[in-house]
Amino acid sequence: MGLDSISLAEARRLALAAQGFDRPRPRRVTARDVGGVIRKLGLLQIDYVNVVAPAHYVVPFSRLGPYDRRLLDEVVYRKREFIEHWAHEASIVPMELWPYLQHRRESHRVRPWGAEALFEQHPAYVDWLVGQIRDRGPLCADELPEPEGVPRRVNSWFGSIPKVVLEAHWGFGTLAVAHRSPNSVRVYDLVERIIPETHRERTMTPAAAKQELLRIAARGCGIGAPDDFADYFRMPVREVGPHLRDLVECGELRQVSVEGWKRPAFLHRDAKLPPKVEACALLAPFDPLICYRPRLLRLFGFEYRFEIFVPAAKRKWGVYVLPFVLGDRLVARVDLKAERSRSELQVLAANVESGVAGGEQELAAELQTLARWLGLDGVKVVSRTGFARRLAGALRCEGGKA
Repeated sequence: MGLDSISLAEARRLALAAQGFDRPRPRRVTARDVGGVIRKLGLLQIDYVNVVAPAHYVVPFSRLGPYDRRLLDEVVYRKREFIEHWAHEASIVPMELWPYLQHRRESHRVRPWGAEALFEQHPAYVDWLVGQIRDRGPLCADELPEPEGVPRRVNSWFGSIPKVVLEAHWGFGTLAVAHRSPNSVRVYDLVERIIPETHRERTMTPAAAKQELLRIAARGCGIGAPDDFADYFRMPVREVGPHLRDLVECGELRQVSVEGWKRPAFLHRDAKLPPKVEACALLAPFDPLICYRPRLLRLFGFEYRFEIFVPAAKRKWGVYVLPFVLGDRLVARVDLKAERSRSELQVLAANVESGVAGGEQELAAELQTLARWLGLDGVKVVSRTGFARRLAGALRCEGGKA
């Protein structure tokens, strides 16, 4: 690809291809397919909000279509090809990234802020908790007692003091997540029983580690500005300049200009520019394609805010809104809720983007696919305004509840 000036439409196709939207969904999804999605993206942000489904399960669905969610658990917790680690936020990352994230572990702060006092005032209790895991094997916070004589601050200490301690040691790299309990709670074990010695013993400078993370971010973006790459692993933008120059010098990246962008852009050497992209997918709020909102706006002209924590009166689009990508554009957004008591996927609101004509037939089909994947009987459009009416009509034609 020899272009130095790239149109906005080309930039969108580059970004979608880098995220795996340039290929058809497989007929039968395997564990290898699920692991391949995570490796292609570089990370998978964890979020267990279950209004529709936990977001980190939806991200592979967007690319692969319906799959057995146990396959994600298999590659992460049984095959141990991946681990949970602070990356963007709490994320699933390839196991081999362990040494590249050492600087994150060394700079990790106890959460919530202010809980450091617990470690300073009760070191014997903190050591005892870790010792319990050493002696008894993998444990979750609920299996360990609160310290005597220490008042529990539920609102600020994650519900329990043992949880604060174990979460902190997970962040420090003393503990790792062995698996998740049936109710999705982290179960911790000593890191030496989870992370292979080859990764644990490997050392590198923070500069080398950050450059590799920036390389992975650039590959996952395909094309982007410095702040796009920095946000991928939550690196300070001020730190990426020297690493970008190094990656340009070695041929990994090439500086280009993108139509309408006021800042330089960088193109990864492995980025593919398909002649067209035929994506048709709903995107979780924390999908890496849309996670960095300034890039989302630059690429797609799509303003998006996750409003679940916004007071109801101030919400513009809804509680749990999923953007809908069709072709190389984000054409609509739907506020969804899996109403399991009624076995239906409810569309609380549906809005088409300005200037977009159509899309309701494709969205109706994708909503029905999502509902079946969730084990629901059908889709119910609650809203009856504008685009939602057309969507309801399309669902009726597809044989859905509407």
